[in-house]
Amino acid sequence: MSEQRDFIPLNIAVLTVSYSRDEASDKSGALLVRLLSEAGHNAAQKNIVPDDKYRIREVLSRWIVDESISVVLTTGGTGVTGRDGTPEAVTPLLDKIIDGFGETFRSLSYQTIGTSTLQSRAIAGVANGTYIFSLPGSSGACKDAWTMLISSQLDYRTRPCNLVELMPRLRET
Repeated sequence: MSEQRDFIPLNIAVLTVSYSRDEASDKSGALLVRLLSEAGHNAAQKNIVPDDKYRIREVLSRWIVDESISVVLTTGGTGVTGRDGTPEAVTPLLDKIIDGFGETFRSLSYQTIGTSTLQSRAIAGVANGTYIFSLPGSSGACKDAWTMLISSQLDYRTRPCNLVELMPRLRET
């Protein structure tokens, strides 16, 4: 007999990294909030910061010590231009990198944008028991990352395994 599992809503924070976006023009951040809410999760906080590694780390550091926040989604700053610094801001905070996320995201993106996917430096990892997913700034990339990867891994009902069932063990030493 199959074990039935109930959905576990998570508190998820969204950080948009951009010099040019504000609340009115932040399509990707708004999309992520809508998608996570439609999935049954709670939008814990939302913020916009310029692409400055110290400003990014300031917000992320607050969120990863906030025990009520389980997941952080960042959008923007994952490209290769001089201003793109989200991976450099996030990586020093990570206790573990989830290599498979970036690899799989780029593989899936290839089907949509072809070789342009090599410009993406999307990453994910765990910092102080909090999952962090850093996504490109385009709303298409955010939608694809959420619908094809993140949403099922943040759903306790996903079999054979998911990231939610690992949450109680993330701070083990």
